[in-house]
Amino acid sequence: MSGVGPLSQDWEPVVLRKKAPTSAARKDEKAVNAARRSGADIDTIKKFLFADNAGTNKAASSSTSLNTKRLDDDTESLTHDRVPTELKKAIMQARMDKKLTQAQVAQLINEKPQVIQEYESGKAIPNQQIIGKLERALGAKLRGKK
Repeated sequence: MSGVGPLSQDWEPVVLRKKAPTSAARKDEKAVNAARRSGADIDTIKKFLFADNAGTNKAASSSTSLNTKRLDDDTESLTHDRVPTELKKAIMQARMDKKLTQAQVAQLINEKPQVIQEYESGKAIPNQQIIGKLERALGAKLRGKK
């Protein structure tokens, strides 16, 4: 290194810093308060400028008043049809005539025994397919005129 002259460094200094805060961190209450204390500029933007009820629950609460009268006037009973007593008795009688148990009838029509119990107790919702299977298995007409 002799004869080169005075040694000098010509590199720029490198400064390592943390990443800039993300947008979520900038909106954080702590970050906003810290910026206020340090005297930095804080921008506030009101969102939903063009929507009438944006940011509020007005739409949800005001529409109910329109439907309230319709709901009050509605007297329709919303229950499912149940098996009529004539059908219950007809199923029971046909089963007894063939000397079958509920479980045996259920096995004949490929249904669970509970289905037969529900039909005979009147709790089932009538299903035409099941009634048709019962008619074939029991050999009796259960629907329509006898």
